[in-house]
Amino acid sequence: MQFLYEYGLFFAKTITFVIAIIAIIVAAAAAKKGKGNRKGELEVTNLTERFSELKESIESQLLDKDALKRKQKALKQQEKKAAKEKKSKDTDEQADSKLFVIDFKGSVDAHEVDNLREEVSAILAVATEKDEVLLRLESGGGVVHGYGLAASQLVRIRDKNIPLTVAIDKVAASGGYMMACVADKIVAAPFAIVGSIGVIAQLPNFNKVLKKNDIEFEQITAGEFKRTLTIFGENTDKAREKFKSELEEIHSLFVQHISQYRQDLDVAKVATGEHWMGSQAQQLGLVDELITSDELITQKIANMPVYQVKYSIAKSFLDKLPIAAASSIESVFMRLTGKMNEMKFK
Repeated sequence: MQFLYEYGLFFAKTITFVIAIIAIIVAAAAAKKGKGNRKGELEVTNLTERFSELKESIESQLLDKDALKRKQKALKQQEKKAAKEKKSKDTDEQADSKLFVIDFKGSVDAHEVDNLREEVSAILAVATEKDEVLLRLESGGGVVHGYGLAASQLVRIRDKNIPLTVAIDKVAASGGYMMACVADKIVAAPFAIVGSIGVIAQLPNFNKVLKKNDIEFEQITAGEFKRTLTIFGENTDKAREKFKSELEEIHSLFVQHISQYRQDLDVAKVATGEHWMGSQAQQLGLVDELITSDELITQKIANMPVYQVKYSIAKSFLDKLPIAAASSIESVFMRLTGKMNEMKFK
């Protein structure tokens, strides 16, 4: 009897474990299938109202009751007067100018461009030439094609004749500066890192290790320069020269891009791969003004409504599980090994 009891308990545990594994596999498969169709969410935050609420909250703690009541009364009268003046004017003529704020914190592969394109599209759907756009940019650079596309998203704003300002609080180097130079105006914090107009590509080579262990590596290509430098093959001087020439071509295009949008900048002087602090960058003409994005927004709030636009895709339940974390690590590893020989702005 004891044997049957223990066997039944073991059998129940086994069935439960198997069902749990199957459920996870099915759910993961369903999530993977629907991942491409997962819709993002566009969030618009009124920074003017948030600033006003913050100010009122502080004043409520600093002022006594009578002073606070007088201030609130004066504010209401001011709001009524402004509303009356607004109503008396023609709606089309006096449409308020607005400032739209977007953030771009770029990684090496610049995958954040997927969100940026949605944010830019949303703004262009409602913005006019009376409005402005402020991009708070933070990036040390990355893959050429990713940051090229990110810069192209900002060109869309300029093409609509909407004033574009890029604010650099921490760093906008290489691919990051490629994006920044598209702006009508570039502002930076005094100690922000700016510049690094150059291109780099680096990869390890394990050919000697393979030979030492009697491991042969074969690679078959069609086209003389289908592959130049490799990770496992034996690299030749000819392949190195070709690879170097490709880097030089990309650097030349980078320089041309900057010259197109920063026509008063002596690009030859700064296109050395060096980077500078914000104050130095201003002297060189890489940025136009030394100011933080916070101070700039505070100034704008006094004159126009300010809205922050953010597009994001919410993580599913499965994305938050440990199995999803392991999958992400594997994905990153595969991405790194697949892109080790990609050229990067650095």
